Amino acid sequence: MTATSGKLMKGATGDWEVVIGMEIHAQVTSKSKLFSGASTAFGGDPNSHVSLVDAAMPGMLPVINEECVRQAVRTGLGLNAKINLRSVFDRKNYFYPDLPQGYQISQYKSPVVGEGEITIDSRDNTIVRVGIERIHLEQDAGKLLHDQDPNMSFVDLNRSGVALMEIVSKPDLRSFDDAMNFVAKLRLIMQYLGTCDGDMEKGHLRADVNVSVRRPGGPLGTRCEIKNMNSINFIGQAIEYEARRQIEIIEDGGVIEQETRLYDPNKGETRAMRSKEEAHDYRYFPDPDLMPLEITQAEVDAIRAALPELPDAKKERFLSLYSNDGVSLYDATLLVGNPEAADLFEQFIANGIPAKAAANWVINVSLPAGSAVVRKHLNEAIGPFSYVKPWIHVTGPTGPSANTQILVMTVAGELSSSMAKALHEEVSAIGPIDDPEAVKRIAEERGMKQVTDLGAIEKVVDEIIAANPDKVAQAKAKPQLAGWFVGQVMKSSGGKANPQAVNDLLKSKLGI
Repeated sequence: MTATSGKLMKGATGDWEVVIGMEIHAQVTSKSKLFSGASTAFGGDPNSHVSLVDAAMPGMLPVINEECVRQAVRTGLGLNAKINLRSVFDRKNYFYPDLPQGYQISQYKSPVVGEGEITIDSRDNTIVRVGIERIHLEQDAGKLLHDQDPNMSFVDLNRSGVALMEIVSKPDLRSFDDAMNFVAKLRLIMQYLGTCDGDMEKGHLRADVNVSVRRPGGPLGTRCEIKNMNSINFIGQAIEYEARRQIEIIEDGGVIEQETRLYDPNKGETRAMRSKEEAHDYRYFPDPDLMPLEITQAEVDAIRAALPELPDAKKERFLSLYSNDGVSLYDATLLVGNPEAADLFEQFIANGIPAKAAANWVINVSLPAGSAVVRKHLNEAIGPFSYVKPWIHVTGPTGPSANTQILVMTVAGELSSSMAKALHEEVSAIGPIDDPEAVKRIAEERGMKQVTDLGAIEKVVDEIIAANPDKVAQAKAKPQLAGWFVGQVMKSSGGKANPQAVNDLLKSKLGI
């Protein structure tokens, strides 16, 4: 089978179209659970964040967490979705050891959020509109621990009852690239909104992926669901493998069985888990312990008025304000791809840093690709980045004010670009530092400041010119060869001479 061509996959008998729908389970940013006051903090000892409600003790009744409802509404508004002023909680009945109630409180026919839409940039430079079918609130299950004892599994209910938003897309995606971009864009929007931190490593964002294949323009095929994907890269790999698996089965005369599958990243393949359940299998019915959830339009309007600027609008604003200063579409896209990076960029601008210099610093130094020290603090280097500390992922253990001071010194000509990066690494390694005066002191102590004294630079220039009369004649004949002199001066000064001052002096001395 050949490689993917555009958004079609080539099989032995012709082209196939992949149809993808997503169900994203996003943990709601909230200090307490959906129906109890127990903590949602990550990393506690097993069963240390469990209330009597979470453990389903007899007689315990759920009480809705109002902030979780607001967060779901906030997410819906961020996705241009319809907010349903009346919604209903249902019981989704199934048995699993980490589900103490024997059912999950969810929403089925009447979710809190209705249809919406996300736009993503596709690899073929087109805009893809992905419909959102619904967003509903539900409680998470617990967690089984299989590695504590060779003969039994243990149940940890810390996660039981944590609020989730299940965000269901329409089957509008046609490639694994688009599916990866969709998850990244959705995660970024929720990070801007503050409704989910998007930390996939901790399980705060998980995806179920529905994949089917068909002939281009033909009827929809039978779909298989890949459960509990917690990596954007793995989502892409799983979709590509599953699509090829289905194509091969159909081309060999087989039939796709609707089922739930798991992805094994070590083997790079999906495998059958169970037959796919349908809604009737769960015997949904309205939860008798919870009244219908009613929200007023005034409450929705108040949440809408307080929404932050979202990535697409921020990118448009950056281009509108700063494109004439050299900020490109590429720059703006990278800047808004991390809320902290965008904030740092704007802080630089507020401190009088030219826009292009600010963008270059954030992209090439502060973001993970620019700093080895910062990379040590990252577990993930794709798309938007998960949060550990307020600025750990953008600036390392170095605060925004310290970074601003480094850039101020660079723009003022006190530091060369290479010295600025070296100083950033030094400050980050010492960190945490967010004191501009400390940054100045470290630069002085390490001898990192750029030489701008024309007298000192002129002395070095004169010595090199006097020692190389043959090179002088060549440079006068071909001015582009003056670069050799620049390199020699910079080498002689230990890289501390101001390059612009060196260039100006050389041109004057050589008469070119």
